[in-house]
Amino acid sequence: MDEREVEAVRRPIMAGWVTQGPEVAAFEREFAAYVGAEHACAVCNCTTALHLALLAVGVRPGDEVITVSHSFIATANSIHYCGAKPIFVDVQPATYNLDPKRIEEAITPRARAILAVHQMGMPCDLKAIKAIADHRCLPLVEDAACAIGSEINWNGSWEKIGKPHGHVACFSFHPRKVITTGDGGMLTTCNPEWDQQFRLYRQHGMSIPDTVRHSSSRVAFESYPMIGFNYRLTDIQAAVGREQIKRLPELIAVRRRLAERYRVLLADIDGLDLPHEPAWARSNWQSFCVRLPEHCDQRRIMQYLLDRGVSSRRGVMCAHRELPYQDSRNGHLHESESAQDRCIVLPLYPQMTEKEQNWVAQSLQSACRVVSRAA
Repeated sequence: MDEREVEAVRRPIMAGWVTQGPEVAAFEREFAAYVGAEHACAVCNCTTALHLALLAVGVRPGDEVITVSHSFIATANSIHYCGAKPIFVDVQPATYNLDPKRIEEAITPRARAILAVHQMGMPCDLKAIKAIADHRCLPLVEDAACAIGSEINWNGSWEKIGKPHGHVACFSFHPRKVITTGDGGMLTTCNPEWDQQFRLYRQHGMSIPDTVRHSSSRVAFESYPMIGFNYRLTDIQAAVGREQIKRLPELIAVRRRLAERYRVLLADIDGLDLPHEPAWARSNWQSFCVRLPEHCDQRRIMQYLLDRGVSSRRGVMCAHRELPYQDSRNGHLHESESAQDRCIVLPLYPQMTEKEQNWVAQSLQSACRVVSRAA
């Protein structure tokens, strides 16, 4: 962020309308136009977006939702908020995304939806997953928390994740994502009825938005025909988001350049697996995740890097290893567990210099060599 976001925040502050209002509405229109969706609804974070998406497509207590354990725990939590149970299937080792071949065996009569994650910004195999969802008459919700700006080749054309290609796509604007509003989320859909539900749900089920009530020349009393939530985004956040989305093409171009440079710098590390980008996908490279050589201990590698001033993160967590979800797996989840235990995420951010990136690569190369010798 820079002075552009600072100036943007002045608009709602000086206008006096700082809660959900005209800036949010403008951000929704601009976001929908960017991804090619008919409708976009802003909320306070992606977890709430996933919750509302699942409610809208009909997930209720006692239902099951097919998804992955290999994701931030918010994915599973959003299912639990609906009173439903996540059914975890394994991921593909190359992309760390939901393995379509594992879905059918996980579907029971209680299955109500499929929740597919675009992990670390890498698009999942939506065509294969959507074919199964359509055949089984199951709604497909996309957890696109990390995937703003990522693309998929759909019937010969490159299209943005979030068009959506399933029924609803959900995005995050947390600071670790490619663009941020401090925190925040967005739902996109082509279904106008669901979009209307999102708008009711996010504001306590209020029948008349406060923007309409305050601008009316006649007294208007709202009603609350449904139980809703307080999931609103503020106009201050939306003003920041409007500036951030203008930057998005530039930010993704930089991230893609850095990712390609990592490939060159890390190519000579024996046994290191670099991330795989399928021919039909274009990642925004929200994260650059590498799988360590088999002889390298993940924690010791990360500590070695940290001692040299390089901050890394372990592989994406597995929800089934956490106490609330230990009974939710469907079969073995070997690839998910391996990804958590053997992968690390390297620094990648738009302000990264070549000198910094060189230091990360040199440090990782040294770490693999030293840790291997110590073992």
